[in-house]
Amino acid sequence: MPAKPLKTIDEVIETLDQIIQHCEHNNDPSGYFAALYQKVTLKVKEGIENNYFDNGPRMEVLDVLFAQRYIDAWVGSRAGLPLTRSWQRAFDLSTSYWPIVLQHLLMGMNAHINLDLGIAAAQVSRGKELNKLHNDFNRINEILSSLVHEVQDDLSQVWPALKWILKWTGKVDDYLVDFSMQLARDGAWKFAGLFFHTPDHELEACLQKRDQQVADKVSVVLDPGLIANAVLALVRLTERGSVSQKIGKLKHTKPFA
Repeated sequence: MPAKPLKTIDEVIETLDQIIQHCEHNNDPSGYFAALYQKVTLKVKEGIENNYFDNGPRMEVLDVLFAQRYIDAWVGSRAGLPLTRSWQRAFDLSTSYWPIVLQHLLMGMNAHINLDLGIAAAQVSRGKELNKLHNDFNRINEILSSLVHEVQDDLSQVWPALKWILKWTGKVDDYLVDFSMQLARDGAWKFAGLFFHTPDHELEACLQKRDQQVADKVSVVLDPGLIANAVLALVRLTERGSVSQKIGKLKHTKPFA
């Protein structure tokens, strides 16, 4: 699948569908995040159509810029092209047996929210006032947050005891705290301001510094501690279905509310 500049949110949804189909056909775990991300994009589209955002056309531009970074990274990873460290760490998991579905999702969220979202927000605001985007920036994160419970329901179909056993070990809050939507949103907005006010000749250095910081965050996902690691290994050994079947459980979406 060649990478190409996207212009509309419908093109984003179509391209994500192609990625999902490819991953289902090839039992590629990177399709877990693609399925989640398509849910987000569909709900953003519904939000635009329902006048949920202050500026619908601007939100579509932001959504396309945001998605383009993920799609370029996914295509680049398949072509062996250089990637940001954050995305490289996420895609490296696709060849490993042990990460559970939740870990794949968190790695994608880490790279895309903590790095890409701030860049896209700064780009869509170039030549304008960044603060005028703040309300809609928070609303897109509310959509992301609204999917948390839905994803938990989806994951319970893959391994019904996941949520219970994490609570039983007392590790669920520790495991997810650094990836909560509130922290990700606030960090992404702060980085958007930094990137927005950085001179053009310093943008690459700014991006690389942030990328390294985001890539360093993955330790909490990949190595959350001895007890949690044992639990995750048990979860992985008892997850239901093939990679393709798990993607199928994650990709269905509910109406925007």
